[in-house]
Order: sequence, then structure tokens, then C-alpha cells
Amino acid sequence: MRRRPVFLAILAAALVLVPAAPAAPASSPEFDLDSADIPALQARMAAGRLSATGLTGRYLDRIHRLDGKVNAVLALNPAALGQAAESDARRRAHRLRGPLDGIPVLVKDNVDTRDQHTTAGSRALRRYPAKDATLITRLRAAGAVILGKANLSEWANFRAAKPTSGWSGVGGQTNNPYVLDHNPCGSSAGSAAGVAASLAQVAIGSETDGSIVCPAGMTATVGHKPSLGLVSRTGVVPISAEQGTAGPIARNVVDVALTLSALQGRDPSDPATAQYPRTQPTDYAKLLRPGVLRGARIGLWRLPVLGPSTDAVMTSAKNSLVKAGATVVEVTPPYQDRLGELEFPALLTEFHRDVDAYLATRPRGPRNLAELIAYNRADPLEQTCFAGQELFEQALAAPPPTDPGYLAGRAELSDLARRSLDETLAKYHLDAIASPTNPPAWKTDCATGDDDVIPSSTPAAVAGYPDVTVPAGFAGPLPVGISFMGARWSDGRMLALAADFARVAPARVPPRFLPTLPS
Repeated sequence: MRRRPVFLAILAAALVLVPAAPAAPASSPEFDLDSADIPALQARMAAGRLSATGLTGRYLDRIHRLDGKVNAVLALNPAALGQAAESDARRRAHRLRGPLDGIPVLVKDNVDTRDQHTTAGSRALRRYPAKDATLITRLRAAGAVILGKANLSEWANFRAAKPTSGWSGVGGQTNNPYVLDHNPCGSSAGSAAGVAASLAQVAIGSETDGSIVCPAGMTATVGHKPSLGLVSRTGVVPISAEQGTAGPIARNVVDVALTLSALQGRDPSDPATAQYPRTQPTDYAKLLRPGVLRGARIGLWRLPVLGPSTDAVMTSAKNSLVKAGATVVEVTPPYQDRLGELEFPALLTEFHRDVDAYLATRPRGPRNLAELIAYNRADPLEQTCFAGQELFEQALAAPPPTDPGYLAGRAELSDLARRSLDETLAKYHLDAIASPTNPPAWKTDCATGDDDVIPSSTPAAVAGYPDVTVPAGFAGPLPVGISFMGARWSDGRMLALAADFARVAPARVPPRFLPTLPS
């Protein structure tokens, strides 16, 4: 199923309103939208060679021309051009709010926005939430232009036993812009694919286990799953409060760093942010200095299960790290099999608890998980790709969060995840653990679902530790990312290491929107 007709109506109305932009065309050598980062865009706007209105118009134009191939944008924000005009007015009055002022941001449609529907991809939630998510409040306060909502895997891939990443009942299937009949991976599929196709400068994703880093890796973008508690989850449709967090995706590490700087901070509505350290950096972009890898110790977790082509990319990455002056030690973090055994049962209990709590904040619509299950049974369109809802049904029958078995399992799970990273970092005196983020993308097939045996994200996701992925190379035309994981609250250090890797081993090339793999 393709996106709803209302999307096209909004898009047509927005394009009518796009004024002539003062900057050179995005395709000209003078101004390449794909490669421009936020500092470069701000410099152009400061020099009077670009306006926020013009930049937003360029992205609307690209969406009009290209998103029919990718299907990353679920709905445009009719207020986007007005927000851009307000940014231009602030610039003329010398009252800019910071580096995100006037920058178009695409938001995953499981993040509440008061002026647009927030659906989690489900037709059952086609309504307005009560208010903005805290992170949206922070983006608006920073002057960002909320360009629209990104498609996603419905219910963040936590509905069917064999889901197809990037499909939702509201938006249909998001495609990988590098090879269109291949999958973009993970529930933040539209956020990553939209950024990869240069349909937005930055996107917001969310992750419980892999749903920021895997889509970013498979689309040659930069994704950051922050330390748990760094970014508020209030107003984000949950799977698990013990693991889930939102985070930024962009084409450049500096854009991710600047966006994180605006997003982070304490929120009384989110208890996890009470642990946010007062010593945490306020401007991560200042940490992105060349040469950070020199003298660093990096543990390389190869994960040969991801296949020989992925391992070949990791060998090349290892050589680049060594050439940049890092010491690379090959490692295998312990306890991985036990993490796999414990995680799923814990998430079932937590999803039931947390989705019921979230639905209670919505003014109308289903009030609990049981009502969602009943809705899906009655809506034929919800059964066209995610044919089942086995995870919903298992979560409804799962033990309550007071159950001693659940409590013991979650305690062991969280402890082992932290130890798997902490013990490895300490044993080898490491600054970070690097691993392949993803294998090459698989072909999208609703009948078989995902082919996603991707264990590298689990330790950091369960532990609540940072995970930053940057492009590492390609297997044919399909991207492979490399992830940098470290101790909790070491987000700045991981961003710095990832940025230096991207500097010494630049791997990203723009997508060519190939229909299928060359024969």
C-alpha cells in the first residue's frame, strides 16, 4: 500500500508556496545539498547566499521528485515553510537560536507532534497526540524546521513474529535508496532512508535494539543511539523503558553531534534523565577534532556470522584505524548467547506495560494493548504485510512487571549487557569497541520477513550505552557500517572517534536508486 492521498495534497500545497530560493540549484557544483553539513549551510545563510525558506523548499522539491522511489516520508508538515520563514526573520533580527535554526528535520512517526498525526505506522492511531514530545519541544526551541514525519516499521517492528522492516499500515514499504528492492532495516527505516536520499538534513529515529544503527548502516548514514537518559523519551511510542531511546541520523557526524546537543537534557517526566551527568558536554561538535584516533585503543568485534563481504569491509576498516594511529585488538564480548535468551521475554512484559501507559496519554483511540489487537483483527489493510500480530498477543499474555521471574530475568539481562562491554573495555584497556553495524541489505519480501541476524547492537542497547555508526564500505552497491560502542555517557568520545574514522576512511557515496542488484 502506498501513502495516503492526503500526503500528496499537502505536498502539492507546500510546493505551490515554495518561493524562489536565493541559493544556487542543489545540483550545481557550487552547492551540493547531499554533501553540505550544517556548519556549511549556516555559513551560506550568514553570507546571504541561502535562506531557511530556500533550503526547506529544496528539500520539499527533492521529496516531490524522489520520494516516490524511496517512500520514506509519511506526511509533510504544512507549517514547515512558515517555520523556515520565522527562522529567516530571526536571522534578520540577529536573534538566531543556535546551529539548528532553519535546518529541516524529519521526525520518525512514533514521536508525538501536536500539529501532525503520530501513528507509530498503525492505522489505529491516525489522530493528533495531546502535545509535543519533549524532544520536539527542544527542536522547536533550537529553531529547527520540522519538515514532516518519516515512515517506520509499524510499532517499531514489535507486532509480528516475522516483520518486514520499513513497512507500516499507514505508509506502506520504505525502500533502500541504494537498491530499491532491498530493505532499509530496522524500525527507523524512513528516517535513515530519507536522510540517505537527501530528503532532509537530519532525521530523528528511535531504538530499542538496533533500530537507529542498523538503518543508518544499511543506508550509509551516521546514526547515534545515545546513552539511556541522555535524550528524553516522553512522548515517544515505546517498546521498553529499560532500553528505548531516541537519537539523530544524518549524513555527517557533525550534524548528528549538533542535533544531539540540542536534544539532550533532563526531563522531569522521564526518570532516566535524572541520571544525566552535569559534566556532560553541551556542544558535542567541539569534540570532533582530527587525530582523535591516534593513540586510541579500539577493540574489533568482527562477527563473522554477518558474512564474508561484511568481514572484508571490517578488515579494510581495521587497516584504516591502524593507519590513523590506533591500536586495534580483536575481541569477542562475553555473554552474548545469554543476552539473546533473556531479552525477548523481558521486552514482552515491558511492551505491555509501557504501551498501555503511552496510550493513556492519547486523547482518543485505543486505550490499551487489547484494544489494539482487536483493531488489527478488524482492519484488512493492517494484515497486508505484517499479516500477524503474534508479539502483541504474546505481550498481552506475558507476566506482569511485578512477576519475580520477570524481575530476575531483567536484572540478569541488564547486568550481563553492562558487563559484556565494561569487562571487555577494561580487560584490553580500550577506548571503544568497534563492530560491523550490519550485513548488506537483504531483498524485501513480505512473505518471508526480515533476514536480520544482527547481534552487534544488543550489548549497547540493553546496557543503555552509546552506539555510533558511520559508513565503512560497500558490498557491491550495498552499504556496510561500523559501530563504535563505549561506556555509558561516553557519547562525546564515541562521536569523536567515529568522526575521525569518517575523516581518514571516507566511504559514503550518494545513492543511485538502483531498481535491483546488477545481474
